Amino acid sequence: MEPSAWDVLAQAAAWIEEAGWVVLFTVASTRGSAPRPPGALLAVAPDGRMAGSVSGGCVEDELVQAVLRGDFDAGMPRTWTVGVPAVVASGVDLPCGGQLTLVVERLDSAAGLRALLAVLERGERMVRRVCLATGEVSLHKACREDAGFAFDGENMLQVFGPRWRLLILGAGELSRRLASLAVPLEFRVTVWDPRPEYRPDPAPVGFEFIHDRPGTVIPRYAPDTRTAVVGLLHAAVVEDQPLADALGSPAFYVGALGSHRTQRVRRRRLADLGVSPAVLDRLDGPAGLDLGARGVAEIALAIAAGLVRARNAGYAGGAASGTAGG
Repeated sequence: MEPSAWDVLAQAAAWIEEAGWVVLFTVASTRGSAPRPPGALLAVAPDGRMAGSVSGGCVEDELVQAVLRGDFDAGMPRTWTVGVPAVVASGVDLPCGGQLTLVVERLDSAAGLRALLAVLERGERMVRRVCLATGEVSLHKACREDAGFAFDGENMLQVFGPRWRLLILGAGELSRRLASLAVPLEFRVTVWDPRPEYRPDPAPVGFEFIHDRPGTVIPRYAPDTRTAVVGLLHAAVVEDQPLADALGSPAFYVGALGSHRTQRVRRRRLADLGVSPAVLDRLDGPAGLDLGARGVAEIALAIAAGLVRARNAGYAGGAASGTAGG
């Protein structure tokens, strides 16, 4: 499971508090084929433990060895380049034939990372600015116009936002499979089912279960523009009101399981609940990409792929994970 930027920052802060410092690597720019986008993060502890990644695995070992040798023990933030052309700072070639330029920071205090994480927990978007000339690191409230990531050779600006959230309507094997795919895709997963006996025991990692009444679940959950809602219940009397409420919310994606015939019948019921035709057009049904899926695992994969497509194509407010691609 690839950790999110939140996880990398939190782990980096914990290592600083434990060992006194950490080295944080950020992909500043890429050329040619590169496995990770600008903004991707890697934290390396003094003993070589890693969190995150900046490549497909071909660079991390060299970075760990550089940390263990003490190559980054002092000095201002700097750039470090790997890959083609052949003559680069590190001498490490990327199998993909691309080139990465990394910004390297040695962090001796966790205060800045903790402050950033605290703001993100409140649901706010922040820009973390690193000045390579002075070493100054500052936090600024993000504006809608701010790009997810920017680097001009002197200043690195990275937008961090609240976590992506996924609310799954209906507990069961399909919801479990979808949750297991969504967590490594950086979604914080909540599964709702009005039947408390459907709570999984033990609950999977990254999985929260709630059992509010159908008419209160969406108002209480409060979907925002970084939220997806997927209906998996196939029970109209239970699922229709939450879906209607979700369609009227800022959620970036609302989908529901079922055949095309099921979707036509569902849309008529939602219209009877007062959902307008324009709002109904937001409903993705059948949910996910058409993969010709058969079986629970393939259906979960198709829905997860649909979530990623909607997130990457439709969200213009900055990256969730601190990368330009979100």
